[in-house]
Amino acid sequence: MLPFYILTFAVTIQAQNQLLPGSCNFESNTCGYTSDADFTSWTLHKDGRFVAVDAVTNNDDETDADTVMQRKTTGVLLSPVLEQGEWSCLRIVHQITGSGSLEVLQRTAGKSFDKPLWSSQVPSDSWVISSMDLQNNTEAYRVVIEGKPGQSPGSSVAVFEIHISPGYCLECDFEESHLCGYSNQWNANVNWYVGGGGSQLLQNNMPTDHTYNNKTGHFMYVDSIYAKTFKEVAKLVSPMTTVPMSGCLSFQYQRSDERGNLFSVFTRDRLGQYQELWKAEPEIQSDWTPGEWIPVQVDLKAPYSVQVVFEVAFNSPRGGRVAVDDISFSSEFCSTDTEPTFDPSIASCDFESGFCQYTQDQVIASSWRRVSVKPNIFRNGDHTTGAGSFLLAHSRLGPSSGYVSRVIGPILPGNMKFCLRFYFSLRGFNQTEQALIVYLQHSSGQEKIWTLGEKSRGIWIATDVTFQTSQPAQVVFVSTCRSFWDCGSVALDDINMSLGDCDLPAGLLTLSLPGKCDFEAGLCGYTQDKQKDTADWEWRRGPTPTSYTGPRGDHTTGLGYYLHMEASPMLPGQNIRLLSRPLRGSRGPQCLSFFYHMYGSGTGQLSVHLDKDGEDVLLWQLSGEQSIAWLRATVQYQSDSQHQIVFEAIRGTSVRSDIAIDDIILEGGPCPETEVRATVGTSNEIE
Repeated sequence: MLPFYILTFAVTIQAQNQLLPGSCNFESNTCGYTSDADFTSWTLHKDGRFVAVDAVTNNDDETDADTVMQRKTTGVLLSPVLEQGEWSCLRIVHQITGSGSLEVLQRTAGKSFDKPLWSSQVPSDSWVISSMDLQNNTEAYRVVIEGKPGQSPGSSVAVFEIHISPGYCLECDFEESHLCGYSNQWNANVNWYVGGGGSQLLQNNMPTDHTYNNKTGHFMYVDSIYAKTFKEVAKLVSPMTTVPMSGCLSFQYQRSDERGNLFSVFTRDRLGQYQELWKAEPEIQSDWTPGEWIPVQVDLKAPYSVQVVFEVAFNSPRGGRVAVDDISFSSEFCSTDTEPTFDPSIASCDFESGFCQYTQDQVIASSWRRVSVKPNIFRNGDHTTGAGSFLLAHSRLGPSSGYVSRVIGPILPGNMKFCLRFYFSLRGFNQTEQALIVYLQHSSGQEKIWTLGEKSRGIWIATDVTFQTSQPAQVVFVSTCRSFWDCGSVALDDINMSLGDCDLPAGLLTLSLPGKCDFEAGLCGYTQDKQKDTADWEWRRGPTPTSYTGPRGDHTTGLGYYLHMEASPMLPGQNIRLLSRPLRGSRGPQCLSFFYHMYGSGTGQLSVHLDKDGEDVLLWQLSGEQSIAWLRATVQYQSDSQHQIVFEAIRGTSVRSDIAIDDIILEGGPCPETEVRATVGTSNEIE
């Protein structure tokens, strides 16, 4: 719950001279915003003030009822074409009633996909302000607002106001009624309030604001007068950042003569974890004048979404008062001595071109070998492409025992939190936890941060571990082999290091890329072709029911979901087809990549088509058994008009003809490399 002053301020946003094109309060018209004719229309309320899309009931008997229903319940609102090259902040005042979702995207001409900016599925009893940063952009674009009310009666999605202003969403002088999306985290006794504006709510000795240096300007303040318990805490919370940010956060603050308070600034991530940025120290009386605004600059490094929290804790009703004003941000660090944000990618490696920055422990005789396996029907290849390189421990054993293999990563700086993700595949006879252990090695020794839990053999399994160290450290992958028959032989591939907790989405929010689908949460908008096929793609986890055909696990994690054709109930020559959602045409080439699994003596055919106005254009095709491994395919194409991507599988001569697909990615630009062509044969390791 917010204080009354926030809950009751007028929706109308002032200072029109600061608004950029694309802003609209929907007073009497939609300011050039239009509804996409392919979807249901947004309706301007008869009294103005907002546009909304309401829930509908499906009464049509359509062949593809799901698609029709989606278009009937989804409203797409398009802004005029905007040309704003500098960084700006988009704020949207909205409300989801009952159930539903609201998503904001950025559409650039000539690109098939819209860029997700923000989304919400949280219903509310009143309107809510949400903020999102629009990064520097040299191309014209449109803002796309997609509202999807739930099917429960009375559900609706409404937009009251759209506000685009120059600068970062973290910045605020508190002169506008929307308070730049900053909010008070409600406390029964102490809260942040708006000060200034010529009104003195609690005391007559309120300071002048910093922005205008007078009594009519505004600022935020918190007072201890109503504090009742020890350490009463008031929190002023910024909007959640939506893009990676690093630079200098500046603000002005003021404290009254009483000093019974602790004033600190933190970042808070989506998991609710806090990290202190700054705290006020006792000012030296000779350097400080009561009522004086004190400037603060602090470096902010936020590679993932965070909120900035201004927190004041009081010990008693005599704890005094704290005021804050003129929060600003610069992409340059506060000091030239500040080290740039560490690039964790130096510790990432797919081993396609070598060991990257990983090294072998020269003290120990046994080593990890970089190997590759040609696609075959007996032995699994690498995870990256199915036919590339990976590391293998204990691949050459002598008559002695007690082998230990160690591969060591580059040095990581201290006082940072990291997320380590990697894939492993067990290859030995008798697996123990000694097959693979991950340590953190630093000057004072080493600590174990991960041990083997999942012991499925022959598939690539994804794992991740969050760790933090107070001093520089290195990640070490260790595999131990007692003897030939009791050996933890293990393969390692696709190591990825990022900043922050593994449970946090990196960079661009929780939104998945529109052209990416790993089938972990469903079909991602792909649909079964009910008109041109004889069966459906099946959403499956784990091995397929028929032996000697199909994958043992998915490609994404080894333990997740994929789509496959179950050949058992089908007849030879029957097909299944999967359709992407309609894609806009683009000026340049598009790159489609995906992983396929074609293992089984009777394997039929897998093909990819471009559907334009009901006509199929063949893009890629493969027939017959290929490999026991997941293999990557890349397909480059170009289409300047609306189209759909079609995945078609045809059943082969026997029940051992399961075909599976996973991890589809469609993005703009030419494909970076050619696809891996499978050649059936026996296992062959290559240095």
